[in-house]
Amino acid sequence: MYLTGKQMSLMAKIMQAFAESHHEHEIREIVGDLVMQLLQAQFYASFVWQPECASFGRPVQINMDPANIKQYETYFQFNDPITPLMKRYEVAVRATDVLKHEELRKTEFFNDFLQKDGLYWGVNLYAWHQGRNLGDMRIWRDRRRDNFSDDELRLLDMLQPAFVTALARAQSGHDAQALKLNTLAERLTPREQDIARLVMLGRSDKEISRELQIASTTVRTHLENTFRKVGVGNRSTLIHKLRP
Repeated sequence: MYLTGKQMSLMAKIMQAFAESHHEHEIREIVGDLVMQLLQAQFYASFVWQPECASFGRPVQINMDPANIKQYETYFQFNDPITPLMKRYEVAVRATDVLKHEELRKTEFFNDFLQKDGLYWGVNLYAWHQGRNLGDMRIWRDRRRDNFSDDELRLLDMLQPAFVTALARAQSGHDAQALKLNTLAERLTPREQDIARLVMLGRSDKEISRELQIASTTVRTHLENTFRKVGVGNRSTLIHKLRP
């Protein structure tokens, strides 16, 4: 398989991102942008399978409407004719590998979810580790482009081992952080816990407001309550106290 100079440069950047210390959400976001460039795609989403509730959650999206992603979480993932089949694969798999495109185009999933953002040709890659699905990449092109080629699937397969390793490493740290946050559950409301987690990820008040879809003043109120309950006076001290 021949790689252009640009593809080789992007592959190197992706491998470097996998090697760096990032939260798993950041890994899926940073690498998603680079993989879109590598495959000349326009859309990207990533989820983590949550076996306790048998659903996908913790979404990352690029060039997709957050409201549409929310609809996927609450409805369309339970009426999705392709993803449950694609999730079984431990290699990169196209949507057309599990369902003929003419059949997909007849579904509610295609017409009321995929088409809203212009998604037409898709390929997924799943990070499986010791029987657990740690996360995925869902890369899409619009109808003006061609479907993904076998060579492009092989490029994704080359990235998968590093993808798995990076997510496993990041999620082990995330689990330790979650355990520490859980010890504060009796003191913090669910919303305050959400905000504390986002502060740990370095999010600003404005970013938290946008991600949780609440006013910045509300974020500040919850944050001040969190400071008081945890016994700290600022963000940096909160992060230090919550860090595993």
